Amino acid sequence: MLAFMTTTTSVVGTTTLQFPSADQFINDAAHIAFLNQNQSTWIAGKNPFFDGMTYEQTRHLFGTDLLGFAGLESEIVGDEMYSHIKDSDLPASFDSRTQWAGLIAPIRDQQQCGSCWAFSAAEVLTDRNNIKSKQAMPVLSAEDLVSCDKTNMGCNGGRLPAAWKYLQNTGLVSDTCFPYTAGSGTAPTCATTCADGAAFTKTKSASSYAISGATNMQKEIMTNGPIQVAFKVYKSFMSYKSGVYKKKPYELLPEGGHAVKIVGWGTESGADYWLVANSWNTNWGDEGFFKISRGDDQCGMETMGPPYAGTVA
Repeated sequence: MLAFMTTTTSVVGTTTLQFPSADQFINDAAHIAFLNQNQSTWIAGKNPFFDGMTYEQTRHLFGTDLLGFAGLESEIVGDEMYSHIKDSDLPASFDSRTQWAGLIAPIRDQQQCGSCWAFSAAEVLTDRNNIKSKQAMPVLSAEDLVSCDKTNMGCNGGRLPAAWKYLQNTGLVSDTCFPYTAGSGTAPTCATTCADGAAFTKTKSASSYAISGATNMQKEIMTNGPIQVAFKVYKSFMSYKSGVYKKKPYELLPEGGHAVKIVGWGTESGADYWLVANSWNTNWGDEGFFKISRGDDQCGMETMGPPYAGTVA
């Protein structure tokens, strides 16, 4: 079905705002040009991941439950866990891909399944397993979580704490053992044998915990590796190409929740940022990565997952 641009406009002072409707194409050139007007920290552009798609057609991608810390107080690690690292010792920039070269999982593609929660969790455990073993181990299966974790909702979304409980209690097989085939939006049944004929062996997390505060998030990353986070997605985010993302001030209602993997941080043109790996293929954003404002809980990035991780068994 052909979708037409039905943008609503509003004038505030001397600025004309555009509010794209649900049936507008994400890669609409006029709207991208509008997003780049008066832009200060980031650049919008067309992303092949969203070719031919309207905003309405993407809503199934944003099913991650945004929980915050309420009710999870017993799972939050305290400042004492990071007391050996002084705030003043934090580097101005950090990139897990440089710190642990060759050990960080590549950008992947969840396709048209709301499995971001599974991909980011599986990638964090993969990275931490590699870091601990000091070698590139097999990438762990996101499909294992999508198909087998019955505390979550497969292609319809999930919750970070529940995903980490699955990693801790059950663990994941490798991606070659249980390859990802849920990209069309329908998950296969839970596997009990490996597609590649290998032994059905699980890799587990020894613990799982929430991380409170941007400084503790930094200390956790530089000590143990990337962490999983979730945040509120607004329409403008889908058009991100480069720079340090901040939602537009007029964007009040998010499209939903999305889960990703923070691999580092830095500062660009005076703007502090988190360096984040997405699961929308390398043809989205900056080769699959994006930078988002750090220290101001932009889009709930520092509170709404809440940020989660675990040690490797």
